[in-house]
Amino acid sequence: MGIQNFPAALQPIIQQGFLEREFESALTSRLGYRMCADREEFAVGIGETLTKTRAGLKPSVTTPLVSASNTNLDNGLTPQTFGVEQYTISVNHYAATTDLNMVTSRVGIASQFLLNAAINGEQAARSLDEIARNALFNAYFGGNTRVRISLTSASTNLLVDDIRGFQTAFVNGVQTTVGGSASMTVSVGANSYTLVGTSADATNASTAPNGISGVLTFSSTVSISDGTALNAVTAATASSILRPNGRTTTTGIVAGDTLDMSTLLNAVAQLRLNAVPEIDGAFNCYLDPLSARQLFADSAFRQLFTGATSANQVFKKGMVNDFLGLRFIPTNEAYVQAHPTLSGAVIRRPIVCGKGALIEGDFAGIAEADVAPSDSIISVVDGVAMVTREPIDRLQQIIAQSWYWIGGFCAPSDTTTTPLTIPTATNANFKRAVMIEHLG
Repeated sequence: MGIQNFPAALQPIIQQGFLEREFESALTSRLGYRMCADREEFAVGIGETLTKTRAGLKPSVTTPLVSASNTNLDNGLTPQTFGVEQYTISVNHYAATTDLNMVTSRVGIASQFLLNAAINGEQAARSLDEIARNALFNAYFGGNTRVRISLTSASTNLLVDDIRGFQTAFVNGVQTTVGGSASMTVSVGANSYTLVGTSADATNASTAPNGISGVLTFSSTVSISDGTALNAVTAATASSILRPNGRTTTTGIVAGDTLDMSTLLNAVAQLRLNAVPEIDGAFNCYLDPLSARQLFADSAFRQLFTGATSANQVFKKGMVNDFLGLRFIPTNEAYVQAHPTLSGAVIRRPIVCGKGALIEGDFAGIAEADVAPSDSIISVVDGVAMVTREPIDRLQQIIAQSWYWIGGFCAPSDTTTTPLTIPTATNANFKRAVMIEHLG
């Protein structure tokens, strides 16, 4: 498709690169959750999924070698191995398009053409940001839920609000469906039980964002007191969710449980306990404007900066500042949910992320010759392809402006990081982010 096939009014715009710059400007203006993703190239010719393997560490050696055992060919040593774990990235194709009719838009055609490009760019940016957000939160909601319907008698089956994090267990570093030898220890109410099966409800009744309601099956009966509605159900490998005033479930959040500095510092401490690396010197905290407003109203936050010159920059420039190990990034894409039991109340969810909390896989063949012929008008901006198609309708009047992205996101696990290798590490499968829930 040559440039000569476009209307004369559009040829100078395309040739001078105005369209590509307009697309790029819109694309980079709305990125949020995608910023915490490590970018990896998804090679061509390897199928639609990529399984990566991460090696763990060996335990520390703190006992000296016994001289009497230092004999024979092995010198009294027993070979050690390190653990491995796997995570999978799946690539999918995302795209959208808009048409421009040269006849009906002939007045001010250049600005309409650029406007379409800008709107496409904003749509692409927002779409990728939400895809990244969904992948991040799906992992960090995992293993945290509550009893949905009270038991009327002791039973091995328990109806819960969200089965994410209970469906698979890591066996030798590989995610395996729960059942048989792949069991999981789960706290229900005041006691622990062994989970041996999970099934999703035919009709989803979960109140969690993208949640999946279902039934957990245990090897022994759950008592009526433990199986009472709204009781916490937490996997031993659950992701960390912090709530003000020590609330154990989303439904337990009440008036006054607002975002405060103490909860944020606890999130930073949790990440550092697991030795999660920072992102360019700080942990990214994604929060919506109302969460940020609550933080500015927190007395501990205000006292921290009373009389300090650094306070001026925090309050003048807003929340994109680094202090106490946190970099605050306001976003309008944060999950906002109606409180499950309190009428009119809203649950808000900031999340604090360290390096590697997300992996982004970009398909390497997105602009190859067989996908994007040399005479086509395709520009790749930050991994997203913008396509401008010449008029091919019978009257040669309708131009198509489109974008597409081929890739995927996943949250990698850190099951090999244990107290044997890092004494302060937790048992969570996913350690590189901490979610916070509060009333807002």
